[in-house]
Amino acid sequence: MSSAFEIVSANLRYKNVDVLTDVNLSVSVGEHVALLGKSGSGKSTLLNHLYQQQRVRAAMIPQNMALVEALSVFHNVYMGQLNQHTTTYNLLNLFWPQKEKIKKVTQHIETLDLHGLLFNRTGELSGGQKQRVAIARALFQGSPILLGDEPISALDNVLARKIMKMLHEQHETIVLAMHDVDMALCFADRIVGIKDGGIVIDRPAAELSVDDLMFLYET
Repeated sequence: MSSAFEIVSANLRYKNVDVLTDVNLSVSVGEHVALLGKSGSGKSTLLNHLYQQQRVRAAMIPQNMALVEALSVFHNVYMGQLNQHTTTYNLLNLFWPQKEKIKKVTQHIETLDLHGLLFNRTGELSGGQKQRVAIARALFQGSPILLGDEPISALDNVLARKIMKMLHEQHETIVLAMHDVDMALCFADRIVGIKDGGIVIDRPAAELSVDDLMFLYET
């Protein structure tokens, strides 16, 4: 099976400070991986390193969502395909959104329960709605690889499960940093746990329980 990501004996830094040391991680095409660990453990640093390896083929849902709040929901979602069109076409959709793109973006946001918000300014939305706009942008990008940093943290359990199912169905390879252990075990096929500056567990999700992973959150 071909490799989607490969890290060999790497020290990963954030703001010139070593966060993770001697990291070895290989993710094969088709794997769905959950990164677990308490806040500040290095999940985001690892995820960003992976993204640098596959910027062309991967969609990213960052923790800060990276939305342009002065622009509409349509424009933020459309940004997922900016690199697939010419500058002229992108400018056209900025000022005069085309019917074809309006239809496709509408389909994505309605799937995420954002009905009627297509041309609302993104800055006016709630935190959960903004998170769904970021998810819609990633889905609209249509990439085979998805990376996400706590992509469902602002959503209620029912909606989170619906969206997790959607993300896993529509992407071939997935690596998600998560805080919800139950959700990770439910949807991922592999769990990578981070603690004390390194990867301390890397096992199939089917072999693990919630209790097996609680040590990741102990001080």
